[in-house]
Amino acid sequence: MRVFIGVDPRDAVSFNVLQWSIIRRASGPVSITPLVLPQLPIKRKGLTHFTFSRYLVPQLCGYRGKALFLDSDMLCLADIAELFSFEFRGEAVAVVKSKERFEWPSLMLFNCEECRGLTRDYIDDTANNPATFAWAQEIAALPQEWNHCVGYDEPNPDAKLVHFTSGTPGFKERSFCEHASAWHAEKDSMNSQAAWLEIHGGSVHAEMVIAELREKVKRFQ
Repeated sequence: MRVFIGVDPRDAVSFNVLQWSIIRRASGPVSITPLVLPQLPIKRKGLTHFTFSRYLVPQLCGYRGKALFLDSDMLCLADIAELFSFEFRGEAVAVVKSKERFEWPSLMLFNCEECRGLTRDYIDDTANNPATFAWAQEIAALPQEWNHCVGYDEPNPDAKLVHFTSGTPGFKERSFCEHASAWHAEKDSMNSQAAWLEIHGGSVHAEMVIAELREKVKRFQ
């Protein structure tokens, strides 16, 4: 399962929380690629660094198979494999159509072989606006719970993918919004670490570390 996440260096923590929330709930292997603008074959930038880079996903996949793009200000609370089980019937892309149209690009499941119009030159040309979806002959619909927009949709404790459209709870101004506790719990989980002894105590390197610690203890005796 190929997942691409837009990255804005001004908010790296949101990307890391999202990717961890995906990985630990996925029932199968997931390949997560951060879209970092200086590493990509376009230079066009909008409100965020990934305003336009998101549309490169089909080309980056060689126009083969399925691939998912996500904004970084999201939190995955279900198995992403459910999205990848969606069956295309010739459509170029699937989005949550129940959202305002300007939110459609925030989550796009691409049927890459049907997106050959999305080339680096097309995307980088300021005369084109990929957000109109003019490049897609047909657009499929995904369930609403896969793009729950906090502050705009009615509260939904069963949302499968939460979209903090006005900023993740990492910002003080949004620290108490809907699903904030889930986001903070995910951040804590991402930053968690078991004790050294539990992980390394039985390794071949443990003796060296323990010897170093004994030497440090002697200095305080």
